[in-house]
Amino acid sequence: MVLGIIAMILGGAIFTLRGIGDAAKLKQVDADFKSLDSGLEMYKLNAGSFPTTQQGLRALNVKPTTTPVPRRWVQVMKSVPKDPWGADYTYRFPGKKRANDYEIMSRGPDGVENTEDDLSSQDEP
Repeated sequence: MVLGIIAMILGGAIFTLRGIGDAAKLKQVDADFKSLDSGLEMYKLNAGSFPTTQQGLRALNVKPTTTPVPRRWVQVMKSVPKDPWGADYTYRFPGKKRANDYEIMSRGPDGVENTEDDLSSQDEP
């Protein structure tokens, strides 16, 4: 009987703590957006403009070879982080919601683009 009660308590605790992991992953996305934002601003300072959609976030750690090739390029990040679900962040310039700014996106937990759980740097906090 006692073991059954302990098992129920542990099961409830595990179920409750499951949501904490999701919240931590959402916070990680926010932190990654801020880090990538800093890298993109530094890139723009050196190159004169943000990377194109084709050049993507990779332009932060590997000099682009597609036009416009920046004359004053500096590596601003050692590596580009992956989102908390292990996928690459997507980059678009101009963004979908604000055409005068870039957009960084995560496909969220389901890993599928253009679904309700997608996260964008252009979303309201």
